[in-house]
Amino acid sequence: MHITRRKTRQIQVGTVKIGGDAPISVQSMCSTDTRDTKATIDQIRQLEAVGCELIRVAVPDEEAAAALPAIKAAMTVPLIADIHFDHRLALKAAQVVDCVRINPGNIGAWWKVEEVIKAVNDRGIPIRVGVNGGSLERPLLDKYGWPSPEALAESALNAVRALEDVGFTNMKVSLKASDVHHAIDAYWLFSRQSDYPLHIGITEAGTAMTGAVKSSIGLGWLLSQGIGDTLRVSLAADPVEEVKVGFEILKSLELRHRGINVIACPTCGRVEIDVVRMANELEKKLGHIKTPLNVSVLGCVVNGIGEGKEADIGIAGGEGKGILFKKGKLVRKVPMDQLMDTLIQEVELLAKEKEAEGTAGSSPNHPVDGWEPLMPETEQPSTLGRRIPVLPNR
Repeated sequence: MHITRRKTRQIQVGTVKIGGDAPISVQSMCSTDTRDTKATIDQIRQLEAVGCELIRVAVPDEEAAAALPAIKAAMTVPLIADIHFDHRLALKAAQVVDCVRINPGNIGAWWKVEEVIKAVNDRGIPIRVGVNGGSLERPLLDKYGWPSPEALAESALNAVRALEDVGFTNMKVSLKASDVHHAIDAYWLFSRQSDYPLHIGITEAGTAMTGAVKSSIGLGWLLSQGIGDTLRVSLAADPVEEVKVGFEILKSLELRHRGINVIACPTCGRVEIDVVRMANELEKKLGHIKTPLNVSVLGCVVNGIGEGKEADIGIAGGEGKGILFKKGKLVRKVPMDQLMDTLIQEVELLAKEKEAEGTAGSSPNHPVDGWEPLMPETEQPSTLGRRIPVLPNR
C-alpha cells in the first residue's frame, strides 16, 4: 500500500518542522509536576534518549510557569506549554517555550485569546489549537447534544477561522476523543475543510497495552489515509512507552525508518530457544541505535534463514546450535551461549557501517504531491458506517 500524505501547511516548532513534507514527528508529555524542576528535567532526558522529538509540560499555575526557563535550558528538543483556563499563564509561557497549546473551550473571552496571539507573534512561535471531547464549548454541546465528531470539528474550525480573522495562521490543530471512531471521524471532517497541520491522538486511550492497541488502530487508520503531521500516543504509563509505541506505529506503515525493527517468530512447540526473552533483551540493549535496521530472532535453525530473509541481520537457533545470517545468507555458526552477545556486537557494527555510508537516521516520508484517499472522496464512508457531512462555513 502506498500512502500519499495529505498536503498541509508547514509550521516550525523550535527546530522541528511540522506539516508539508516534514517527517511525521513523535511527541509526548511529561507526567511529572512541572513545579518539580529536577523531576521534570530527569523525565525529559529519558524521553530525549528514546527519540522524543517534542515534549509538552503542564502549566497549571504561576509556580509551574516560573519553572519553564530552567526546564527549557536543560532540553535539546522543543518545549510546548499546555495551558488551560488562565490565559495569563500562556502569556508567561510564550516568553520561553517553542509552542503554546490552548483549548478554545476553556481559555475564556476572545480578548484573552487575542493577548495570547500577540504574545506568540512577538516571538514567532505557533499555537496548537487543542480541541477535546471533554471540554467543548457549551453552545456546541447544546447544538449537538453530546461531544460528537461534528461538534469537535466545528469547534476546531470555528477557532481556526477566528484566528484567521485577526491574521494569525501559525498553528497546528488537534481534535481528540477517547473513542476511536469519534476521533477518526472528527479528524476526517476537519481535514476535508482545512489544510493546517494536524496533531493526531486518541486521548485517554488507557493502560500501556489497551492504549497502545486503541492508538495503533485509530492513528494507523488516519495515517493510512494520509492524515497526521505529528502524533502523541496517550497512555496511562511511563511517557517513554508513548514514544516507543509512536515510532512503532510509524515504522509499521513505513512512514518513518528509525532504529531497529525486531522480527521475532511467535514461538511454537518446535522452538528450542527462549525467543521471547531474547527479542525483548535485544530491543532493550539496542534502543540507543538510530540507524534503521531489521533484526530477526528466530527459534528454528532449519527454517530461520528463510523466515528472516527480509532482515538485515539475524540469528536462529535450536538443538544446541546457533547461526548468524545477513540478508538471508549464512555468515557463520555460533555457540548457543554466545548467540545474543554476537548478534548485539554485529548489529552495532552494521549500524556504524551504515552511518559511515551516510544512511543513518533517515526518516523518509512518502512524497507529498497531494492527498489521494483510498477511495473517491464522495464514496468515502466514516468509520461509523455513514457518510460524514461537510460542515458549512461561517
